[in-house]
Amino acid sequence: MSGGHESNDDLHHELKLRGVLGWIEYRLPIFNWINNAVGTNYPTPKNLNYFWNFGALAGVALVIQILTGIVLASHYVPTVDGAFASVERIMRDVNYGWLFRYVHANGASLFFAIVYVHLFRNLYYGSYKYPRELLWWLGLIILLLMIITAFMGYVLPWGQMSYWGATVITNLFGAIPIIGDELVLWLWGGYSVGEALLRGFYSLHYLLAFVIAALAVVHIWALHVHRSNNPLGIDIKGPQDVLPFHPYFTVKDLFGGSIYLIILAALVFYMPNALGEADNYIPANPLQTPAHIVPEWYLLPFYAILRAIPDKLGGVIALAAALLVLFAVPWLDTSKVRSARFRPIYKQLFWVLVADVFVLGWIGASPAEGIYITIGQLASAYYFLHFLVLLPVVGKLESPRPLPDSIATAVLEANRARAGGRR
Repeated sequence: MSGGHESNDDLHHELKLRGVLGWIEYRLPIFNWINNAVGTNYPTPKNLNYFWNFGALAGVALVIQILTGIVLASHYVPTVDGAFASVERIMRDVNYGWLFRYVHANGASLFFAIVYVHLFRNLYYGSYKYPRELLWWLGLIILLLMIITAFMGYVLPWGQMSYWGATVITNLFGAIPIIGDELVLWLWGGYSVGEALLRGFYSLHYLLAFVIAALAVVHIWALHVHRSNNPLGIDIKGPQDVLPFHPYFTVKDLFGGSIYLIILAALVFYMPNALGEADNYIPANPLQTPAHIVPEWYLLPFYAILRAIPDKLGGVIALAAALLVLFAVPWLDTSKVRSARFRPIYKQLFWVLVADVFVLGWIGASPAEGIYITIGQLASAYYFLHFLVLLPVVGKLESPRPLPDSIATAVLEANRARAGGRR
Protein backbone atom coordinates (compact mmCIF):
# COMPACT_ATOMS: atom_id res chain seq x y z
CA MET A 1 0.00 0.00 0.00
CA SER A 2 2.81 2.39 0.90
CA GLY A 3 4.41 1.86 -2.49
CA GLY A 4 1.15 2.78 -4.24
CA HIS A 5 0.74 5.84 -2.04
CA GLU A 6 4.26 7.09 -2.98
CA SER A 7 3.48 6.47 -6.65
CA ASN A 8 0.29 8.57 -6.40
CA ASP A 9 2.23 11.38 -4.69
CA ASP A 10 4.79 11.33 -7.48
CA LEU A 11 2.05 11.42 -10.10
CA HIS A 12 0.34 14.31 -8.31
CA HIS A 13 3.66 16.23 -8.23
CA GLU A 14 4.26 15.55 -11.91
CA LEU A 15 0.81 16.81 -12.85
CA LYS A 16 1.67 20.17 -11.30
CA LEU A 17 4.40 20.63 -13.89
CA ARG A 18 3.46 22.14 -17.21
CA GLY A 19 4.29 21.13 -20.76
CA VAL A 20 7.38 19.47 -22.17
CA LEU A 21 9.73 21.41 -19.90
CA GLY A 22 7.83 20.24 -16.85
CA TRP A 23 7.93 16.64 -18.13
CA ILE A 24 11.71 16.88 -18.53
CA GLU A 25 12.23 18.67 -15.22
CA TYR A 26 10.43 15.97 -13.25
CA ARG A 27 12.68 13.27 -14.69
CA LEU A 28 15.90 15.31 -14.90
CA PRO A 29 15.80 18.48 -12.78
CA ILE A 30 18.20 20.39 -15.00
CA PHE A 31 16.23 23.66 -14.87
CA ASN A 32 16.27 23.62 -11.09
CA TRP A 33 20.03 23.04 -11.24
CA ILE A 34 20.47 26.01 -13.59
CA ASN A 35 18.32 28.15 -11.29
CA ASN A 36 20.49 27.18 -8.33
CA ALA A 37 23.67 27.89 -10.33
CA VAL A 38 22.89 31.13 -12.16
CA GLY A 39 19.29 31.99 -11.34
CA THR A 40 17.11 33.38 -8.60
CA ASN A 41 18.24 30.69 -6.16
CA TYR A 42 21.93 31.64 -6.36
CA PRO A 43 22.75 34.33 -3.77
CA THR A 44 25.44 36.75 -4.98
CA PRO A 45 27.20 39.56 -3.10
CA LYS A 46 25.20 42.68 -3.87
CA ASN A 47 28.24 44.91 -4.43
CA LEU A 48 29.78 43.12 -7.43
CA ASN A 49 31.00 45.56 -10.08
CA TYR A 50 31.49 45.14 -13.83
CA PHE A 51 34.87 43.48 -13.36
CA TRP A 52 32.90 40.41 -12.33
CA ASN A 53 31.51 40.25 -15.87
CA PHE A 54 34.75 38.87 -17.20
CA GLY A 55 34.21 35.35 -15.86
CA ALA A 56 30.97 35.01 -17.82
CA LEU A 57 32.56 36.71 -20.84
CA ALA A 58 35.35 34.14 -20.81
CA GLY A 59 32.72 31.40 -21.04
CA VAL A 60 31.04 33.11 -24.00
CA ALA A 61 34.41 33.57 -25.73
CA LEU A 62 35.26 29.89 -25.19
CA VAL A 63 31.99 28.74 -26.74
CA ILE A 64 32.58 30.99 -29.78
CA GLN A 65 36.10 29.59 -30.17
CA ILE A 66 34.88 25.99 -30.05
CA LEU A 67 32.01 26.53 -32.51
CA THR A 68 34.10 28.43 -35.06
CA GLY A 69 36.96 25.96 -34.59
CA ILE A 70 34.73 23.01 -35.43
CA VAL A 71 33.73 24.67 -38.71
CA LEU A 72 37.32 25.51 -39.61
CA ALA A 73 38.56 22.02 -38.70
CA SER A 74 36.13 20.46 -41.17
CA HIS A 75 37.86 22.28 -44.06
CA TYR A 76 41.48 22.32 -42.86
CA VAL A 77 44.08 19.98 -44.36
CA PRO A 78 46.87 19.16 -41.84
CA THR A 79 49.67 18.48 -44.34
CA VAL A 80 52.77 20.46 -45.22
CA ASP A 81 51.62 20.79 -48.82
CA GLY A 82 47.94 21.42 -48.08
CA ALA A 83 47.76 23.45 -44.83
CA PHE A 84 48.44 26.93 -46.21
CA ALA A 85 46.34 26.29 -49.32
CA SER A 86 43.42 24.98 -47.24
CA VAL A 87 43.43 28.15 -45.14
CA GLU A 88 43.33 30.24 -48.33
CA ARG A 89 40.51 28.04 -49.63
CA ILE A 90 38.56 28.63 -46.41
CA MET A 91 39.04 32.36 -46.88
CA ARG A 92 38.10 32.47 -50.57
CA ASP A 93 35.88 29.51 -51.50
CA VAL A 94 34.03 28.29 -48.38
CA ASN A 95 30.76 30.11 -47.78
CA TYR A 96 31.46 32.61 -44.99
CA GLY A 97 34.78 30.87 -44.38
CA TRP A 98 36.47 34.26 -44.05
CA LEU A 99 34.01 35.16 -41.31
CA PHE A 100 34.61 31.99 -39.32
CA ARG A 101 38.37 32.37 -39.60
CA TYR A 102 38.44 36.03 -38.61
CA VAL A 103 36.06 35.41 -35.70
CA HIS A 104 38.24 32.52 -34.55
CA ALA A 105 41.53 34.44 -34.86
CA ASN A 106 40.32 37.69 -33.32
CA GLY A 107 38.18 35.80 -30.82
CA ALA A 108 41.35 34.17 -29.49
CA SER A 109 42.87 37.61 -28.88
CA LEU A 110 39.77 38.83 -27.06
CA PHE A 111 39.58 35.57 -25.10
CA PHE A 112 43.09 36.18 -23.74
CA ALA A 113 42.32 39.85 -23.05
CA ILE A 114 39.25 38.82 -21.04
CA VAL A 115 41.16 36.17 -19.08
CA TYR A 116 44.01 38.56 -18.31
CA VAL A 117 41.59 41.18 -16.96
CA HIS A 118 39.91 38.40 -14.97
CA LEU A 119 43.29 37.32 -13.55
CA PHE A 120 44.37 40.84 -12.57
CA ARG A 121 40.97 41.49 -11.03
CA ASN A 122 41.56 38.47 -8.80
CA LEU A 123 45.00 39.79 -7.88
CA TYR A 124 43.56 43.21 -6.99
CA TYR A 125 40.65 41.96 -4.91
CA GLY A 126 42.46 38.99 -3.34
CA SER A 127 40.14 36.35 -4.78
CA TYR A 128 42.94 33.77 -4.54
CA LYS A 129 42.96 33.83 -0.74
CA TYR A 130 41.40 31.28 1.61
CA PRO A 131 39.14 29.45 0.92
CA ARG A 132 39.46 29.94 -2.87
CA GLU A 133 43.00 28.66 -3.44
CA LEU A 134 41.88 25.68 -5.50
CA LEU A 135 39.59 27.92 -7.56
CA TRP A 136 42.64 30.09 -8.33
CA TRP A 137 44.68 27.02 -9.29
CA LEU A 138 41.99 25.79 -11.66
CA GLY A 139 41.92 29.19 -13.36
CA LEU A 140 45.71 29.12 -13.79
CA ILE A 141 45.60 25.60 -15.25
CA ILE A 142 43.01 26.83 -17.74
CA LEU A 143 45.34 29.73 -18.64
CA LEU A 144 48.27 27.34 -19.17
CA LEU A 145 46.16 25.16 -21.46
CA MET A 146 44.97 28.27 -23.32
CA ILE A 147 48.59 29.26 -23.96
CA ILE A 148 49.47 25.78 -25.24
CA THR A 149 46.33 25.60 -27.38
CA ALA A 150 46.86 29.09 -28.81
CA PHE A 151 50.47 28.33 -29.71
CA MET A 152 49.42 25.15 -31.52
CA GLY A 153 46.68 27.06 -33.33
CA TYR A 154 49.21 29.69 -34.39
CA VAL A 155 51.22 26.98 -36.14
CA LEU A 156 48.32 25.59 -38.16
CA PRO A 157 48.13 28.25 -40.95
CA TRP A 158 51.67 27.13 -41.87
CA GLY A 159 52.85 30.57 -42.87
CA GLN A 160 56.32 31.94 -42.29
CA MET A 161 55.65 33.04 -38.71
CA SER A 162 53.86 29.76 -37.95
CA TYR A 163 56.77 27.63 -39.16
CA TRP A 164 59.55 29.61 -37.54
CA GLY A 165 57.61 30.16 -34.34
CA ALA A 166 57.18 26.39 -34.04
CA THR A 167 60.88 25.91 -34.76
CA VAL A 168 62.00 28.40 -32.11
CA ILE A 169 59.64 27.27 -29.35
CA THR A 170 60.08 23.51 -29.84
CA ASN A 171 63.86 23.96 -29.89
CA LEU A 172 63.61 25.34 -26.35
CA PHE A 173 62.91 21.83 -25.10
CA GLY A 174 66.42 20.94 -26.21
CA ALA A 175 67.72 22.98 -23.25
CA ILE A 176 66.38 20.39 -20.79
CA PRO A 177 69.35 18.37 -19.51
CA ILE A 178 69.74 14.73 -20.57
CA ILE A 179 66.36 14.27 -22.30
CA GLY A 180 66.15 17.57 -24.18
CA ASP A 181 67.43 16.44 -27.59
CA GLU A 182 65.30 13.30 -27.58
CA LEU A 183 62.26 15.31 -26.53
CA VAL A 184 62.69 17.70 -29.46
CA LEU A 185 62.95 14.79 -31.89
CA TRP A 186 59.81 13.27 -30.36
CA LEU A 187 57.91 16.57 -30.75
CA TRP A 188 59.05 16.97 -34.34
CA GLY A 189 58.42 13.32 -35.23
CA GLY A 190 61.64 13.52 -37.25
CA TYR A 191 64.71 15.69 -37.65
CA SER A 192 62.97 18.96 -38.46
CA VAL A 193 59.64 20.73 -38.07
CA GLY A 194 57.33 19.10 -40.57
CA GLU A 195 54.15 17.18 -41.19
CA ALA A 196 54.30 14.97 -38.10
CA LEU A 197 54.41 18.03 -35.84
CA LEU A 198 51.68 19.76 -37.85
CA ARG A 199 49.33 16.78 -37.55
CA GLY A 200 50.05 16.44 -33.84
CA PHE A 201 49.40 20.11 -33.18
CA TYR A 202 46.18 19.95 -35.21
CA SER A 203 44.90 17.03 -33.13
CA LEU A 204 45.88 18.54 -29.79
CA HIS A 205 44.60 22.02 -30.67
CA TYR A 206 41.17 20.51 -31.35
CA LEU A 207 41.23 18.23 -28.29
CA LEU A 208 42.50 20.75 -25.74
CA ALA A 209 39.63 23.13 -26.48
CA PHE A 210 37.25 20.56 -25.00
CA VAL A 211 39.60 19.88 -22.08
CA ILE A 212 39.51 23.62 -21.33
CA ALA A 213 35.70 23.54 -21.52
CA ALA A 214 35.59 20.64 -19.05
CA LEU A 215 37.93 22.45 -16.65
CA ALA A 216 35.81 25.58 -16.98
CA VAL A 217 32.82 23.59 -15.69
CA VAL A 218 34.90 22.38 -12.72
CA HIS A 219 36.07 25.98 -12.19
CA ILE A 220 32.44 27.15 -12.00
CA TRP A 221 31.62 24.27 -9.65
CA ALA A 222 34.47 25.30 -7.34
CA LEU A 223 33.25 28.92 -7.50
CA HIS A 224 29.81 27.87 -6.26
CA VAL A 225 31.21 26.07 -3.22
CA HIS A 226 32.29 29.27 -1.45
CA ARG A 227 30.59 31.74 -3.83
CA SER A 228 32.13 34.80 -5.42
CA ASN A 229 34.50 37.13 -3.68
CA ASN A 230 33.50 40.80 -3.80
CA PRO A 231 35.23 44.21 -4.14
CA LEU A 232 35.39 44.61 -0.36
CA GLY A 233 36.97 41.20 0.10
CA ILE A 234 34.83 40.45 3.17
CA ASP A 235 32.64 37.43 3.82
CA ILE A 236 28.86 37.41 3.48
CA LYS A 237 27.31 38.03 6.89
CA GLY A 238 23.69 37.27 6.05
CA PRO A 239 20.85 37.56 3.54
CA GLN A 240 21.08 41.37 3.67
CA ASP A 241 24.45 41.12 1.87
CA VAL A 242 23.25 39.25 -1.19
CA LEU A 243 20.96 39.51 -4.21
CA PRO A 244 19.71 36.78 -6.55
CA PHE A 245 22.05 36.30 -9.50
CA HIS A 246 19.08 36.63 -11.84
CA PRO A 247 17.97 39.22 -12.83
CA TYR A 248 20.37 41.61 -11.09
CA PHE A 249 23.65 40.24 -12.42
CA THR A 250 22.46 38.54 -15.59
CA VAL A 251 21.57 42.07 -16.78
CA LYS A 252 25.14 43.19 -16.09
CA ASP A 253 26.50 40.14 -17.91
CA LEU A 254 24.26 40.84 -20.91
CA PHE A 255 25.55 44.40 -21.04
CA GLY A 256 29.14 43.21 -20.86
CA GLY A 257 28.45 40.56 -23.49
CA SER A 258 27.01 43.21 -25.81
CA ILE A 259 30.18 45.32 -25.49
CA TYR A 260 32.32 42.24 -26.16
CA LEU A 261 30.36 41.38 -29.32
CA ILE A 262 30.60 44.97 -30.56
CA ILE A 263 34.40 44.94 -30.14
CA LEU A 264 34.66 41.51 -31.79
CA ALA A 265 32.51 42.70 -34.71
CA ALA A 266 34.63 45.84 -35.09
CA LEU A 267 37.79 43.75 -35.31
CA VAL A 268 36.31 41.17 -37.68
CA PHE A 269 34.68 43.59 -40.12
CA TYR A 270 36.95 46.63 -40.01
CA MET A 271 40.47 45.52 -38.99
CA PRO A 272 40.62 41.71 -39.08
CA ASN A 273 44.42 41.55 -39.40
CA ALA A 274 45.32 44.31 -36.94
CA LEU A 275 46.42 41.80 -34.28
CA GLY A 276 48.13 39.35 -36.64
CA GLU A 277 51.48 39.16 -38.43
CA ALA A 278 51.78 39.94 -42.15
CA ASP A 279 54.51 37.28 -42.54
CA ASN A 280 51.95 34.60 -41.84
CA TYR A 281 50.36 35.30 -45.22
CA ILE A 282 53.57 34.02 -46.82
CA PRO A 283 53.81 30.21 -47.19
CA ALA A 284 56.28 28.54 -44.81
CA ASN A 285 59.82 28.49 -46.21
CA PRO A 286 62.44 26.52 -44.22
CA LEU A 287 65.21 28.27 -46.17
CA GLN A 288 64.22 31.86 -45.38
CA THR A 289 64.08 33.11 -41.80
CA PRO A 290 61.81 36.12 -41.08
CA ALA A 291 63.62 39.27 -39.97
CA HIS A 292 61.84 39.26 -36.60
CA ILE A 293 60.13 36.21 -35.09
CA VAL A 294 57.42 37.11 -32.58
CA PRO A 295 54.46 35.25 -31.06
CA GLU A 296 50.93 36.61 -30.80
CA TRP A 297 50.54 39.70 -28.59
CA TYR A 298 49.06 37.78 -25.67
CA LEU A 299 52.26 35.73 -25.29
CA LEU A 300 54.70 38.65 -25.63
CA PRO A 301 55.29 39.26 -21.86
CA PHE A 302 56.33 35.63 -21.39
CA TYR A 303 58.45 35.80 -24.54
CA ALA A 304 60.24 38.85 -23.12
CA ILE A 305 61.02 36.97 -19.90
CA LEU A 306 62.32 34.04 -21.95
CA ARG A 307 64.71 36.33 -23.86
CA ALA A 308 65.81 38.28 -20.78
CA ILE A 309 68.32 35.59 -19.85
CA PRO A 310 71.02 34.94 -22.47
CA ASP A 311 71.44 31.31 -21.44
CA LYS A 312 68.94 29.02 -23.19
CA LEU A 313 68.25 26.81 -20.17
CA GLY A 314 68.06 29.84 -17.88
CA GLY A 315 65.49 31.45 -20.18
CA VAL A 316 63.34 28.32 -20.18
CA ILE A 317 63.51 28.13 -16.38
CA ALA A 318 62.57 31.82 -16.09
CA LEU A 319 59.64 31.32 -18.47
CA ALA A 320 58.34 28.34 -16.46
CA ALA A 321 58.90 30.19 -13.18
CA ALA A 322 56.93 33.22 -14.43
CA LEU A 323 53.87 31.00 -14.73
CA LEU A 324 54.49 28.72 -11.75
CA VAL A 325 55.01 31.59 -9.30
CA LEU A 326 51.35 32.49 -9.76
CA PHE A 327 50.37 29.16 -8.18
CA ALA A 328 52.17 30.21 -4.98
CA VAL A 329 50.49 33.65 -4.73
CA PRO A 330 47.89 32.55 -2.10
CA TRP A 331 50.78 31.76 0.26
CA LEU A 332 53.19 34.49 -0.83
CA ASP A 333 50.58 37.12 0.06
CA THR A 334 50.86 37.30 3.85
CA SER A 335 48.20 39.96 4.41
CA LYS A 336 44.98 38.92 6.13
CA VAL A 337 43.04 41.52 4.13
CA ARG A 338 41.88 40.46 0.68
CA SER A 339 40.97 43.60 -1.22
CA ALA A 340 43.54 46.17 -2.35
CA ARG A 341 40.92 48.85 -1.57
CA PHE A 342 42.05 48.64 2.06
CA ARG A 343 45.77 48.08 1.36
CA PRO A 344 47.32 51.44 0.35
CA ILE A 345 50.85 50.16 -0.33
CA TYR A 346 49.81 47.00 -2.13
CA LYS A 347 47.39 48.98 -4.32
CA GLN A 348 50.30 51.08 -5.63
CA LEU A 349 52.46 47.99 -6.19
CA PHE A 350 49.61 46.32 -8.08
CA TRP A 351 49.51 49.13 -10.64
CA VAL A 352 53.30 49.04 -10.93
CA LEU A 353 52.96 45.33 -11.75
CA VAL A 354 50.35 46.08 -14.42
CA ALA A 355 52.68 48.68 -15.97
CA ASP A 356 55.55 46.18 -15.79
CA VAL A 357 53.56 43.56 -17.71
CA PHE A 358 52.79 46.13 -20.43
CA VAL A 359 56.50 46.95 -20.64
CA LEU A 360 57.28 43.25 -21.00
CA GLY A 361 54.75 43.01 -23.82
CA TRP A 362 56.42 45.95 -25.59
CA ILE A 363 59.87 44.38 -25.15
CA GLY A 364 58.62 41.02 -26.41
CA ALA A 365 57.59 42.69 -29.66
CA SER A 366 60.88 44.60 -29.99
CA PRO A 367 64.19 43.33 -31.43
CA ALA A 368 66.50 41.60 -28.94
CA GLU A 369 69.21 44.23 -29.19
CA GLY A 370 70.58 47.37 -27.52
CA ILE A 371 68.51 49.07 -24.85
CA TYR A 372 65.62 46.64 -25.35
CA ILE A 373 67.68 43.87 -23.74
CA THR A 374 68.41 45.95 -20.63
CA ILE A 375 64.80 47.09 -20.23
CA GLY A 376 63.59 43.50 -20.68
CA GLN A 377 65.95 42.25 -18.00
CA LEU A 378 64.89 44.97 -15.54
CA ALA A 379 61.18 44.40 -16.21
CA SER A 380 61.62 40.63 -15.81
CA ALA A 381 63.51 41.13 -12.55
CA TYR A 382 60.73 43.34 -11.19
CA TYR A 383 58.10 40.76 -12.13
CA PHE A 384 59.72 38.18 -9.84
CA LEU A 385 60.59 40.82 -7.22
CA HIS A 386 56.91 41.72 -6.94
CA PHE A 387 55.74 38.20 -6.18
CA LEU A 388 58.71 36.73 -4.31
CA VAL A 389 59.77 39.73 -2.18
CA LEU A 390 57.35 42.66 -2.18
CA LEU A 391 54.13 40.65 -1.84
CA PRO A 392 55.14 38.78 1.36
CA VAL A 393 57.03 41.72 2.91
CA VAL A 394 54.31 44.32 2.30
CA GLY A 395 51.69 41.92 3.65
CA LYS A 396 53.58 41.85 6.94
CA LEU A 397 54.47 45.54 7.21
CA GLU A 398 51.59 47.62 5.84
CA SER A 399 48.68 48.77 8.01
CA PRO A 400 45.38 48.15 6.17
CA ARG A 401 42.48 50.56 6.52
CA PRO A 402 39.51 49.37 8.63
CA LEU A 403 37.12 46.98 6.92
CA PRO A 404 33.36 47.70 6.86
CA ASP A 405 31.10 45.70 9.15
CA SER A 406 29.26 44.08 6.24
CA ILE A 407 28.60 44.36 2.53
CA ALA A 408 25.15 45.81 3.17
CA THR A 409 26.56 48.51 5.46
CA ALA A 410 29.16 49.54 2.86
CA VAL A 411 26.56 49.63 0.07
CA LEU A 412 24.20 51.82 2.13
CA GLU A 413 27.02 54.21 3.04
CA ALA A 414 28.09 54.47 -0.60
CA ASN A 415 24.47 55.21 -1.64
CA ARG A 416 24.16 57.92 0.99
CA ALA A 417 27.43 59.48 -0.14
CA ARG A 418 26.26 59.54 -3.77
CA ALA A 419 22.90 60.99 -2.77
CA GLY A 420 24.64 63.70 -0.76
CA GLY A 421 26.91 64.50 -3.71
CA ARG A 422 23.91 64.98 -6.01
CA ARG A 423 22.38 67.44 -3.60
